[in-house]
Formats: sequence, structure tokens, C-alpha cells
Amino acid sequence: MSNSETTNTPPMKQMNPLSHLRLLHEQLRFHELAELAAGFLHPAPPDAGDSSAVQVLQAIASQHLGRYAEANALAQAVAPHVDTFDTDTQTDWAALLILRGRIEEARTCLDGVLQANPGQSLALARRAWCRMVLGDITGAEADMATSLELAPARLGAWLLLARLRLLPAGAELTPNAAQNAARAQPALERARALLREQSNTLPALAAERFAQQLDELQLACWLEANELEAAEAWMTGLADAAARVQWQVAYAQGLAQRNRHAPAEEFLRRTLTAAGELSAAQVPLLLALAELAEVQGRSGLAMHLIRQAIAKDEANPQLWAKLAQMSARGLGDPAGEAAQKAVSLAAALEESEAYPAARIAAIRLLAKLALAEVESQAQHYDAADALFREVLAEQPDHVGALRALGGQELQRGHLDEAIALFERVKAIDPVSGHTALINARRFPEDEATLGHLERAARQPSLEGPVRSGILFQLAAAWEKRKDYDKAFTFAQEANALSKRFLHYDPKAHRQSCARVRHGFVKDLYAHRRDCGHPSTLPVFVLGTPRSGTTLVEQIIAGHSQIFGAGELGVIPQRIAGLNRWERHVGSGRQYPDCVDDLDAQVVHGIAEGMLKELQEYAAETKPQAKHVVDKLPHNFENIGLIKFFFPNAKIISVRRDPRDIAISNYFTDYAAKHGGMGFAYDLTWIGEQLADHNLLMHHWQQTFPGEILEVQYEAVVSDTEAMARKMLDYIGVPWEPQVLNFNELDRPVKTASVWQVRQPIYTTSKAKWRCYEAYLAPLIAGTNGRITWEPIEMLSLPEPGLLQKGVALYKEDRLDEAEYEFKKLLHHIPEHGAASHMVGIIYARKGHLNDAITLMEKSVKTCPWNSNWRKDLVQALEMGGYPERAEQVKAGPRRKPAAAPDEATSWEGVNNLDEMLANWGGAER
Repeated sequence: MSNSETTNTPPMKQMNPLSHLRLLHEQLRFHELAELAAGFLHPAPPDAGDSSAVQVLQAIASQHLGRYAEANALAQAVAPHVDTFDTDTQTDWAALLILRGRIEEARTCLDGVLQANPGQSLALARRAWCRMVLGDITGAEADMATSLELAPARLGAWLLLARLRLLPAGAELTPNAAQNAARAQPALERARALLREQSNTLPALAAERFAQQLDELQLACWLEANELEAAEAWMTGLADAAARVQWQVAYAQGLAQRNRHAPAEEFLRRTLTAAGELSAAQVPLLLALAELAEVQGRSGLAMHLIRQAIAKDEANPQLWAKLAQMSARGLGDPAGEAAQKAVSLAAALEESEAYPAARIAAIRLLAKLALAEVESQAQHYDAADALFREVLAEQPDHVGALRALGGQELQRGHLDEAIALFERVKAIDPVSGHTALINARRFPEDEATLGHLERAARQPSLEGPVRSGILFQLAAAWEKRKDYDKAFTFAQEANALSKRFLHYDPKAHRQSCARVRHGFVKDLYAHRRDCGHPSTLPVFVLGTPRSGTTLVEQIIAGHSQIFGAGELGVIPQRIAGLNRWERHVGSGRQYPDCVDDLDAQVVHGIAEGMLKELQEYAAETKPQAKHVVDKLPHNFENIGLIKFFFPNAKIISVRRDPRDIAISNYFTDYAAKHGGMGFAYDLTWIGEQLADHNLLMHHWQQTFPGEILEVQYEAVVSDTEAMARKMLDYIGVPWEPQVLNFNELDRPVKTASVWQVRQPIYTTSKAKWRCYEAYLAPLIAGTNGRITWEPIEMLSLPEPGLLQKGVALYKEDRLDEAEYEFKKLLHHIPEHGAASHMVGIIYARKGHLNDAITLMEKSVKTCPWNSNWRKDLVQALEMGGYPERAEQVKAGPRRKPAAAPDEATSWEGVNNLDEMLANWGGAER
């Protein structure tokens, strides 16, 4: 027992052993309870009833301490004897059921206790808790009132009464919320008085925990009553700086839980600013701000804040683990390096005495789990599997590891193993377990469980008062039960909640599609006949999400010469690279406008890089593959660029009844909802996206007649072999019958269709829209609405590669010819930063310093983040005799804006101008 748990409570020999153990429970002394209960059982007492009662109390202690396997074993051992328990032990059993999330069973048990003994105050208090969780606030208050009449000195009961009176915490601040806070305040005051009275008899740890609950509930009262000044004044007055930061974080989280994300963010920023120079002490505030940004879909900001936190606390393995997990989702820094850093820092902690051993162990497991998740995201499944199992060997009931490993097994097609892991999660955390099982299409058989899940969904989180992810799972579960109205109601609410944080703009998407159609026309390819790589390796399966692309890929990937790589980012990454390059050189252009500037050499270089990446995907499991499939659905927007790089690439466009596509999207909670899948959370947006897709595909078929194979999902389902033969013949490989066994294919699937492609062909998804026909008016309006866009102005360069030609001539010291090429580019794009800068450098070398300075100032203004251009300007100013202006430029903005590209950014086939020209004056200076 720790020193903080010492107490003046009478020793066990002076009171009934069970009474003493129950007192330890009430005083929250779980370590001592576990130790004394174990000692009481070994050797086992002669009284079997006492033995069961002690085991129940020991299980409660184990559950509180996170020893879930031990708690589960104890619970299983006594479960057959529940009917023989006396009422006190049944009351304890109900407490264990509550801890294990089995609320309905606990209430039923307590109903029996109170029928036999209506005056059991503790049973009344625990039944009040059950009723509160089950949504019966009035019944819960009635139970609490009776319980407190019988035992008015029970401190925890007054705290529970205050919590009850604060409910329900609505989505918006209302007069009722303020009334609830006013009703809760007297119960809080009574609890505070009892804590003062009992401070000499309570162990220090219990007193501290009760005091923390009091502060937590008081903060909730202020938030509900909108008395924010009182809350902030209280936090400012706290003497303990660490405690002040802890409550500032809790306050911001409380605001977010009440749908007040903007005030929460503003408070955290204001608090950080008031603190002055950031220090390690403010790291929790940065983390809270990062979590707020992440839940709102502002992933770039979240990553930036995590990096800021690391800069102030570089030895914190938890920060590196967080960075690794975010990076693994494709948001930035090398995830593997961050995860390895977390693991090494966690190992270093074990050699210190900075934290208790239990906390160090938890941090070590957190770091190892982050590394496992990074390896899993990278599809290094064997390495990830070993790491997950190392975590579970040390902590068999680690929910995060169990769920992550289960998710990996699901991706790999090991359904039985995944289900077994999710069942283990369910035994520890029923909500998390059930949602994972529903995601794997293992649905609860009873409506009571669905009711419990709905109540869990309506528990506040950083997302707000309601958790949309659970509502999506409930929609799927009610659909399975064929209650389509209830299913749609849940889906509708889930989508509406998700839309609050979306940054999707359907008008901008429509304009982007129009620019793509305008940029990729037959004339482009006619004038670039020498561009493109002849390889036939790439195969692209594309279509609107949920159209059947995963099924099509799974079928053709069963062929011995075809490797299915899943949804890859090779094309979007090259588009991002093109945009970064254009920003880097200050052209003022972006994709697709800039494609006309790619010459044959550059295109070949980019294509070679993509081919290498595709071959690496296949190298480990199918090195003999002649074709690699990228099935990113949204590549339907990028067919023009695909054909520009790979004229011989095979493209399979999957079509499906748009109404079924719409319903499938609307019922899917996409992990990438804050990115390109934002349209999926609104039926009108889905309809507009479908219309945009149809217009684009019509354009591609006109531009590349006969080169794109179109397959209908319904045809694939109804006549799989015929469609499989058609697709393989199009790709150019011979028929192999094993492709029909697609559900047995041992390959990972990481899309929302992960469970579907593990099943034989089924038809239940065909015409599912009929079940929701009454709700489809917004979809029809979006699909049938007139497609309009703003007039498009897109510059077309007469020839590609003018910048590169100029640079090559400059390197050969052919200054006049280089100047001519750069000026040709400036004729078409007068504001082109790199061309202006290069002419300035040439002028400087020719001795025309004033003209050079004017052009260099223009380029630096265009790209203020380019430090090398700034150095060149400083050099020219110094050479021209303007030292004061040179000093001003040196002291100018050194930090690039958030939207600026990284320094020294380049893409395949194009050299970095700064690297080539950083020493433009050379020996001539």
C-alpha cells in the first residue's frame, strides 16, 4: 500500500472482514482491496459464501486497476453461484456488472436486491447509476433521494446526485442547462461539506479523488450555466501550475463537448499566448489544441502543433508516438522514424526513476503500439503482428492493441481471427467491441445492446455531445434488422454531425472537374506525341466510391500475372508534386494548367518513378507480375494525366446503379471524411458528384475512344465469369479460372469493402436503394440539377520546358540564348518568379545590376519563402552598392507562409533551381 493510502480506518481484525473490504471499495482504495482480498482467499476460507463475496470484491478491484484478464477470470468463477449470493454480495456483483458495461443486467440484479430489501441504500445508489446510464433520469433521481435519506453521509452518493441533476447535457446551451446547473449546485455544496468533515478519516488518495470529482462537477456546472468568467477565474487562481494546466485542458474539452469548438480553440490560444514563451509545462495545452484541430479535420494544423510540442519536450515518447500515428495516416513526417524515436525514448525512461514503474510500462506499450500501427499502415504485416503480440503478451487486455490487431487481421482476410480479437475487446469494453464487430458485419442479436450503443453514442466527446461514428454503426445494425426507417434516421443524424467539420465545397469540385476537362483535350496529346512511357504495367480500376472497384480488383488480382496493390496515391502524389513545383518556381499556375509545360524527358522521369513504386508493391508477394493494379476510385478524375504518362495503361471504369452508390456512401463512415470523401455526407452532394463523374467519363470516352473498358457492377455480380473473361482479355492475359475464387485470395484489403470481398458473390446489395426510396429526393435533385461552372481561362504554352531549356543553356554559360528562353516564358507568364530571377541573375552577370535587382526583388516578392533567392538578391544589392537595402532584405520575413512549399522541393525529372544556381556569381565575384 502506498503512503498516500494510509488511513485511520480500524484494522481488519477489529471488524468483519467483508465489511472492511467493502469500506476499502467505498474509499477507492483498490490496490489495498486487491491485496487483502487475495490474502483472504489463500488459503481459501471455510465459508464458501464468504469466498464468493471476496472474489466479487477482488474482481471489482482488478477491473478498476486495469487487470481485465484477472477480473474476467474471477467473474467467471463466481458467476454460477450468483443465485446463492446474499443481498450485499448481489449489490457488489451489480457494481462489477456496471464496471463491465452490462448495465441492464446490473439493474435487473439490483431490482431483485431492492425487492428483498427496500432499505438497501447502496443498492439504491447503484440502481440510480444504472438508470442514469439507461436514460431514466427521473427514476435515477428518485432512487438517489431515497438512498440519501437512508445514508446521508455517503459522499459518493451526493456527487452522483449532482451529476444526475446536470443531465441531460444538451447539444446547445439552453435555459434548461442553466437550471440543471442550479439544481446540481446544492448537492455539490453538501458533498464539499462532507469532504471537509471526513478528511481526517478518508485516506489521502481517496480524498484527492473525491476532491477532483468535486472540481470536475463544479466546472461542468459553470459550463452548463455559461458562467465562463467564473470558471476561468477559478483556474487562474490555482496555485499549482501543473493542476492549472490540467483544468485548462479539461475546460477546453468541456467546451468542445458542448459543441463550442471555436471558443475552446480561442481559449487555448489565449492561454498559450498569456503564458509567454512556450515551455514543456504548456505541452498539454498544445496537445489539446492539436486534438481539437484533428477532430475538426484540420490535420495539417494538428501536425504543426504536435511538432511544436516536440520542440519543447523532445524527450517525451508520447509526443513522438502521437506524431507517428498521425504521420502513418499520410499526413506528414516519416512515420517510422517518429515511432522508432518513441520506442527508444520509452526504453530510456526505464533506466530513470522519473515516473512510477507502472506509468513507464504504459508509455513503453504506447510507443510499441504506435510502431505496430505504422508498420501495419505500411502493409508490413508480419512486423506489425509481432509488435502487436508483444504488447498483448505484456498486457493481454490492451484494448488498443486488440482492436488494431483485429483490424489488421480483417484487412488480411483472416476473419475468424479478427472476430475472436473483437470478442475479447467486447468483454473488456463492450461499446468498442460491439462497434468493431459491427464493422466486421457481426451484429448484436438483441435490441438491448443496440440501445446501450445508442446511449454510448450520446455521451459527450471532443466531437461534441454525440459520437457520429457509433451512429453509423447503429445505422448498419438496424439495416441488418430490416428496420430501414430507423437505419436511415441514424445515418442521417450521423452525416449531419459529421458535416459540421467538413471542408468540402461541391461548387469548387465542379469547377475543378471543368478545368480538368478543359485541360485534357485531344489537341494536348496531338502536340505531345513524343510524351508518355510505353509501359503496360499499370492497370487502373476506378469509379465513384462504392461502385464495386474493390470487387473488380479482387477478381482480376487472382490472376497469376496481375498484382492488386489496392488504393494507391501514385497519381495524386504526382499531382501534388506538380503543384509544389509550380509554387516553388513561382509560376502562379497549378494542375491541370501546368501539364502543358511537361516535356518528354520530364514525363519519362515521372513515369519511371511511378513504375518503380508499382513494381516495389508487387516485388514481395508476386514478383512475376506483368501488371499492377491501382484501384483508387477517384482516379476517374485523373484519366487525362494517366494517359499522358502511360498511353498504353489499361483503365477499367466500374459503373453501378447510382442510387445504390448513393446509399452505400451515405451509410459509410469514411476515415478520410475530412478529405476527398467529404461529398459522401450529404445526399445532394452525392448526387452532384455522380453527375460530375458521368460528365467526366463521357469526356474521357470521347477523348480516348475504345481505350477504356466499362463494366457494370450488377453484371459482375450476375455473371462473374463472363465479366472476368472480358476484363482479363482487355488487360491482355489468358484466362485462369482461379480468379473466380476471389473471396479466398490472400491479399490485404484496406477499403470500406474489406469484409465484402471475403464473401462469395451475393446480390443483396443490388437495388438496396428501394428500401430508402422515400428519402432520395435530395439525391435526385443533386443528380439531375443543371451542371454549370465559371468561365475557364487557362493559358496554353506554345512549347513545353522553356524554364528547363533556359537553365540548361545557362549551365553551359550560353547567357544570351538562356535569356531568350526565359523571356519567352515571361512573355506568356509575366509574373513567373523563377524566369524573372534567372533573367536577373543573367543581368547581374552582364553588369546590369539595377535591372537585375528589380527582377530579383520581383521574384522574391513572388516567392518570399525562397531563402536562396533572397540570398541572391542580397548579393546583387551588395555588389550594386546598396548595403542598407541588403540589410533590410536580410532582416525580412524568414518564415514561409503555411501554404508555401518545403524548401528544395522537386519532382522526378526536374532539377532544383536553387541547388544549381545558389552560387551564380562563382569566381567572377
